[in-house]
Amino acid sequence: MASADLMDELLCTICLSIFKDPVMLRCGHNFCRVCIDRVLDTQDKSGVYSCPDCREQFQERPALMRNLYLHNVAERFLITQQEQKEITGIYCTYCVDSPVPAVRSCLHCEASLCEKHLRAHSKSPEHVLSDPSTSLEKRKCSVHKKILEYYCTEDAACICVSCSLIGEHTGHKMKSLDEASRTKTKKLRNVLQKLIIKKEKTEERVQRLEKQRRKTQEKAAGEAERVTALCTDIRRWVDDLEKKVLSEISRQEKEESPSALIHQLEIKKDELSRKMRHIEELCNMTDPLTVLQEPDTGDLCDPEEEEGDEDTGGHDKQLHDGDDLDVAVISHKLHTLCEVITGIRRGIYVECPADILLDVNTAANDLLISDDLKTATWRQSNQNRPETAERFEDYQVTSRRGFTSGRHYWDVDGSRSGEWMVGMCYPSIDRRGQSLIGYNNKSWILWQYNKCSLIHDSKVIVLPDNMSSNRFRICLDYGAGQLSFYELCDPIRHLHTFTAAFSEPLHAVLCVYNSSIKILGKSSSRKKPS
Repeated sequence: MASADLMDELLCTICLSIFKDPVMLRCGHNFCRVCIDRVLDTQDKSGVYSCPDCREQFQERPALMRNLYLHNVAERFLITQQEQKEITGIYCTYCVDSPVPAVRSCLHCEASLCEKHLRAHSKSPEHVLSDPSTSLEKRKCSVHKKILEYYCTEDAACICVSCSLIGEHTGHKMKSLDEASRTKTKKLRNVLQKLIIKKEKTEERVQRLEKQRRKTQEKAAGEAERVTALCTDIRRWVDDLEKKVLSEISRQEKEESPSALIHQLEIKKDELSRKMRHIEELCNMTDPLTVLQEPDTGDLCDPEEEEGDEDTGGHDKQLHDGDDLDVAVISHKLHTLCEVITGIRRGIYVECPADILLDVNTAANDLLISDDLKTATWRQSNQNRPETAERFEDYQVTSRRGFTSGRHYWDVDGSRSGEWMVGMCYPSIDRRGQSLIGYNNKSWILWQYNKCSLIHDSKVIVLPDNMSSNRFRICLDYGAGQLSFYELCDPIRHLHTFTAAFSEPLHAVLCVYNSSIKILGKSSSRKKPS
């Protein structure tokens, strides 16, 4: 209603429209500039000027003062009306001269009302008011053309009075529209609350995933940087090695090359050719005096006298010694490449070994676990530990820690005598009876007994007999589904890689009989639980 009152104040009394460029007379009344100019033009003939509202007279044509404040208010009012039009698009049915946005609609009259006409509208019950609407016919029954006042709960339909009394909904359970609306609103609020909770949980999950994504990106960037640095070092090592080997080959080529000897022999050959030509000339001469008068010098000595000295001695020996390079020196330098590769293979996984500690709660009663939780030793005597579901019945023990992601490695040192197994397993592995690791699909192990074998799901891979070490490395790449075994000799030797789609956490597992096995790496001062 405030907007209707404001509109009354903003109407020009001449054109009955909203002010356009409002101006004010000395009496204080405001008009559109164009409107008041037309009135004053008609008063020019009589010479008497007066205000169209209060009839105050002026001896001269009054000066028009622009009312800037009223101009701004009128403009803002028009903008507000336009915004309301864009929001509802519904105008008062009775404001025909100037469109005014409607604030309510009467279902009985099928008319929309502004605040001004709403004040004068009938208050009788049959005049039902609603929010402004252009489709008032939808608020009436399509059969009886009466206002929809009830809600049939059986048919889930809005109906009029006639529908409930004589129509197809006779005898059905009814509710008023307000009551049915409240019931549905309550259900919708419950649904909304559930959706809000679900949305919050979804947002939390998105945040967790975003955090995980950032961690993954940071980890990937770190790994990429590490690989780039490693490859840069490899290229540098290989380039340096290439330069050294090529330099050694070039040095040996210069030292062992017969170029100097070839040059000397070329000079010797030219000298012999000169002597031969001179002797041939003497032989062809017919004057005996000239032949006899030729000096008998060393230049004309018998060539057979010279063949027994340096040509058949030192020179031939030099040729024999220079027919091959010193490949032993070259091979020694190339051996550096093997050392580089060994260093790379040792650093394939993480820089530090995983800290593996044995879980005494899983250890069989015939195993003695050291105080630092690193060594398992078979003992025929019973350790009298309480029998629980997680404890192995014979020979075996798992680690406290399980791995569900990432890359890890750990080293073990097993005794040369007796029998032992080492590897990884799922925590769901059977722990009763003679269920040994390796002989099921939940464990992957290295078995040492006279010779080494690798076992998974009862499938045995026998390794060569030439094991030079009793130390081994187990490398896990959980994400890639790879579990690798290495012999810690010099250089380190790859034995085998199992591939699987890991579905549970992986724990280190040991099986010891008449022997012992120790987990290498940093020891702990922790005491084992009783």
